[in-house]
Amino acid sequence: MQVLIVDDSQIMRRIVTGALNKIGVQKTIEASDGAEAVRTVSENNNIGLVLMDWNMPNMTGLEALKKIRANGKKVPIIMVTTEAEKEKVIEAIKSGANDYLIKPFSPKDIQAKLEKFLKNN
Repeated sequence: MQVLIVDDSQIMRRIVTGALNKIGVQKTIEASDGAEAVRTVSENNNIGLVLMDWNMPNMTGLEALKKIRANGKKVPIIMVTTEAEKEKVIEAIKSGANDYLIKPFSPKDIQAKLEKFLKNN
């Protein structure tokens, strides 16, 4: 399974990649904003999961989520963000997010969230 990591922070993309590597996920690609994520998902049918930050320049993660869903893509998307307010979580889920992970997180946190997706791939 290939995982798309979407975050404007290169350091955060490396942290997420490291956490994924620790749980056995080796195939990752990256995008630095929502617009790049939308392009990548539309051009690459091998993506099995998207881990998407919320706050990014050019296009937010929520905007990208909505656009990916509007394009008919059903790839699982987990929002990985500091946005912890209940209203934000509800908005993301209503917009098509499959799950939500609050930063900061540990490899065990990400593993718990990914287990259901890893079993299917």
